[in-house]
Amino acid sequence: MRLMQFIIFFGIVLTVYTLLNYYIFSRGLRTFEPGSALRTFYIVGFWALAATFILGRVLEKIYLSHLSDFFTWTGSFWLAAMLYLFLAVVAIDIVRLINHFVSFFHHFEGIIWMQKPYLITVFVSVVVFLLVLVGHLNALNPRIKEININTGTKSMHGKSLRLVMASDVHLGTIISKKRLTKYVKLINELKPEAVLFAGDILDEDLAPVIKQNLGDLLNTIDAPLGVYGTTGNHEYIGGASRAIEYLSGHGIKMMGDTMTQLVDNVYLAGREDIESVRFAGKTRKKLDSFTGSRPHDSYLIVLDHQPRAIPEAVDAGVGLLLSGHTHHGQMWPLNYITQAAFPVSWGLKKFEKTNVYVSSGLGSWGPPVRIGNKPEIVVITLMFDE
Repeated sequence: MRLMQFIIFFGIVLTVYTLLNYYIFSRGLRTFEPGSALRTFYIVGFWALAATFILGRVLEKIYLSHLSDFFTWTGSFWLAAMLYLFLAVVAIDIVRLINHFVSFFHHFEGIIWMQKPYLITVFVSVVVFLLVLVGHLNALNPRIKEININTGTKSMHGKSLRLVMASDVHLGTIISKKRLTKYVKLINELKPEAVLFAGDILDEDLAPVIKQNLGDLLNTIDAPLGVYGTTGNHEYIGGASRAIEYLSGHGIKMMGDTMTQLVDNVYLAGREDIESVRFAGKTRKKLDSFTGSRPHDSYLIVLDHQPRAIPEAVDAGVGLLLSGHTHHGQMWPLNYITQAAFPVSWGLKKFEKTNVYVSSGLGSWGPPVRIGNKPEIVVITLMFDE
């Protein structure tokens, strides 16, 4: 049954991917003169780039190599370019439609791009290339986001508790050893008492992580109270049991519908990802079924990858709910979709007595590109009453 679901899902994705590429391709093709060398170069170059994403994903499953890395990297950048090429083509088609009803193109017949339409394709391609390049540079440089939260409770631990939280690292071919080395260094420099990973630590396939031995780097995270994590949908897509085993064996205490005490009067719970039922046939527990045993006046932090079960967290008396998943759209204007789909797309918001923080994520899925938002590491200072 799951194999059939995968085949249907993959078939739909491949169909949509092909149709979007064909739409972009056909609009660019009409700007080149039939039989010209530029037209031939465009046809070959376009479909070669369009094929790289599929080739990269397939080769990663068959045999990891420099060739599979090349196709994966190229295809990932092509996904970002596709989005903005698509938006550009739609915008041009809207202008053409307006011209169909209210003719105004004839006023610009003397301009060179009207005489040589292929220059429009070249111009759009250059602009998209520069936009993706800037977005990639932005994705390489996470910011440190600091938030302070009054718990309204007392703790023998002291006046405050310093936590570092990150979500959506997506370790794999794209977020590899160099990036992870930088992230671990940044986290350790923040001197956290505990480190919390809110899901999607891995990017589906475990093989690139094992090949690069990224687990050894995870082991170097320094936090006196421990490093904790929970599953995201990508752990389940790639095989949650192997992902949990690997991460647990490399310094991360994976919290799957469980709770532990961090310090006096402060508890941490982690939830299985809400997609566990779809990818593994595993229904996660009700939150209060494993958090209800804590003392009444204690403070509860919950890691839940997707910010969907906020009402359940409120009912369970959660003090701080930490999520990710949204990437805040990752690339504009996709943030408008995440803002419509989730109660919080990014940032801190309070629901009754429950503070909810949704991170924009540290890594990236697909394109190593961020436009309109920044990757982040979140420093959370919990303040206790005297």
